[in-house]
Amino acid sequence: MKGSMIRKKVERKCKIRGYILKVDALEEILSFVDRFPGAEDDAVDLLLDQLDLDSLKSSIIDKEPVHRVVSLLLEAEAAAADESPDAASGSSASAIRVIDAFLVPKFHYDPIKKVFHEHTGSLPIHGEASAKAALYRDRFLLLFQRLARDQHFSRPAFVTEMSHVGSCEISPIQSLVGQTGRRWIMGVISQLEDGHFYLEDLTASVEINLSNAKITTGFFLENTIVVAEGEMLLEGIFQVITCGFPPLEDRNKSFKSLAGHDFFGGGILTKEETLRLAELEKRAVNDMFVILSDIWLDKEEVMEKLEIVLNGFESVEVVPSLFVFMGNFCSHPCNLSFHSFSSLRSQFAKLGQLIASHPRLKEHSRFLFIPGPDDAGPSTVLPRCSLPKYLTEELQKHIPNAIFSSNPCRIKFYTQEIVFLRQDLLYRMRRSCLLPPSSEETTDPFQHLVATITHQSHLCPLPLIVQPVIWNYDHCLYLYPTPHTIILGDRSEQKAFKYTGITCFNPGSFSNDYTFVAYRPCTQEVELSAL
Repeated sequence: MKGSMIRKKVERKCKIRGYILKVDALEEILSFVDRFPGAEDDAVDLLLDQLDLDSLKSSIIDKEPVHRVVSLLLEAEAAAADESPDAASGSSASAIRVIDAFLVPKFHYDPIKKVFHEHTGSLPIHGEASAKAALYRDRFLLLFQRLARDQHFSRPAFVTEMSHVGSCEISPIQSLVGQTGRRWIMGVISQLEDGHFYLEDLTASVEINLSNAKITTGFFLENTIVVAEGEMLLEGIFQVITCGFPPLEDRNKSFKSLAGHDFFGGGILTKEETLRLAELEKRAVNDMFVILSDIWLDKEEVMEKLEIVLNGFESVEVVPSLFVFMGNFCSHPCNLSFHSFSSLRSQFAKLGQLIASHPRLKEHSRFLFIPGPDDAGPSTVLPRCSLPKYLTEELQKHIPNAIFSSNPCRIKFYTQEIVFLRQDLLYRMRRSCLLPPSSEETTDPFQHLVATITHQSHLCPLPLIVQPVIWNYDHCLYLYPTPHTIILGDRSEQKAFKYTGITCFNPGSFSNDYTFVAYRPCTQEVELSAL
């Protein structure tokens, strides 16, 4: 009798919040509520509050989101009940929050009011033509509002004789008509005519001559937004003298301008919660992420090497909190000519068996799978959705806590913000360069790549014809405010580089040279590893 009353109560509370429960979801909630005799109401309210925070794709709820929330609540309860050092290390899994790219909130900048507004409407995958124009406009305004706060590019409040010294006020491109002398402009590099490059802002466009331009570190491509100094020639062409990317802004300074908006997607924390998480983070010195890219499941030798890696971490005193497996998961591209999906499914099942044969890893570690550019999916466009369930459901039977996320994806670890992307960016950027990269500061291509994406505040500033992007979801690729860590899975050589306080690294290609990375997020220490 009591069970049926609780069932009705749960259904009523869900209906009030606009949720429709499937049978398996209802059973999951009831089994959770049974753990708290006498406090059923509070347990249901707590669970539904957490579901509200979880960005649900539909009001019809199945077992998966409920199970995820229940697991988090039980982990939190276990951590609170036992504050021993062992419990602190064991509860680190609950400190890891994976954010799918398609659930990242979208914001628009209003240049008149100088504030961000959250997008509240629907975001269809197939956007209208206006969405493509909005993509470029939003990218430009994001960097323009950042540049406007830079003391070197902002107009002095009081004009004095010394105001012009060291000041580089940005002129709208429209205002260049009839002007003489040097001017600073900001715009997007575009090729409006074959072989002729232009700078465009929101007012106009002007043809540019880059032949004698002195450039800064980075790859200068079509679609990148640059700040250029130069002067108008009589032919109506802007002769560029110096050209660089908009300067970076300190992460804390960016946050002050956001008015409490959550750009990362991990939820807004109060000051007290942030301080508490920072304190917990200091204790989590043993937490480690192991990141591997290019795990070809159809190659026996690769699986043998992977087993060696897992055996090694199974025997360490504190097992890694998270394993990140980035694609490609097959040595052949999963395109229209690929017909071995059933064998790939069984190979994922073998991977699940391999992980399950390491009991400590299975119990204490979490496993995140991020698809690669040639993995199975609807297209090669970014962002990519997670791996198809058909391929992964057998693996998930062996590893119930496996997480399958999008590419790119984000992780919130206590206060740390970490971004993952699996894409062969370096090769494509070098091919798409309009100018040879500057060798004044560095000759390392990876450092040029890091400088490009951080200054552009965008993971993939390539032309859309080189790397298509879903117009309505371009914001998922933003790097604003700058995260603590950026992990770029690439086929190129394994590299690590700390740039203006941002830790960036490429774990290398595990299937080609058996390289991977062990990363300690607490100290931002990168261990480049290889077999």
